[in-house]
Amino acid sequence: MRKKFSFAAIAAVAALALSACGGGGTPAASSSGSALDPTKPVTVKVAASPIPHAQILQFVQDNLTKDSGITLDIVEMDDYITPNTSLQDKSVDANYFQHEPYLKAQSEEKGYKFAHGAGIHLEPISAYSDKYTSAADLPEGSTIAITNDASNQVRSLKVLQDAGVLNNITDTDTALAISGDANAEKNPKKFVFNEMNPEVVVQQIKDPKVAAAIVNGNFVLSAKIDLKPIAVESAENNPYANFLVWREGEETPAIKKLDELLHSAEVKAYIEKTWPDKNVIPAF
Repeated sequence: MRKKFSFAAIAAVAALALSACGGGGTPAASSSGSALDPTKPVTVKVAASPIPHAQILQFVQDNLTKDSGITLDIVEMDDYITPNTSLQDKSVDANYFQHEPYLKAQSEEKGYKFAHGAGIHLEPISAYSDKYTSAADLPEGSTIAITNDASNQVRSLKVLQDAGVLNNITDTDTALAISGDANAEKNPKKFVFNEMNPEVVVQQIKDPKVAAAIVNGNFVLSAKIDLKPIAVESAENNPYANFLVWREGEETPAIKKLDELLHSAEVKAYIEKTWPDKNVIPAF
């Protein structure tokens, strides 16, 4: 089963979301401590970003869950807040949309007690422009759209650093702190950074006032942007792989099985075949 919910829709049905998992199987929460039975599959309700997370989960559901003892109820969520709040209030059993730096920051801010598996895939952050073909071509004072999410913002700044147009970016730097003429050493070309929600950043690529936008590959895929990036994040030793997350102390046999399937050779091959341009790459 695969469902789509926007942030507004989730808020509107919050009370209903607390009901038991659907799909005809046993809810995952009730399977703790019991062996999985393929004749009575346990339903695992998972919140996921539409692309590529829900697609990967759908591949697992369609191709790998038979005889596994689990079935998936996939709930698509198009923002970065609701998947964790839904996990916290037990509307879902797990989520699949985030990486370790983001989870750590959100847990410190919100007090979440979550656990996670190993990395499944990476969505490299890249800079895109419909006006310039390389980061080096960006004029002095260019306006650049960037995410307002702190962990991914530093990541975005480092993309420009790797491209040679920013200098000495640290994990504590923010776009606003170095924007314009605020820090000539780190931002010698005086780029002006406009912060916004990540789902909005991708829309700025076509804005005539915006020279470039730095965004995750999944948003580019969702927006069907047909542009080659002008700067790309390196995948080597990258800590931003996305993984499956569940409530601490609630790693049921069904959750373990799902995490196992997500790290299968079949999933790795599916990712490589589905995204040959490497907007999404396996992390295992």
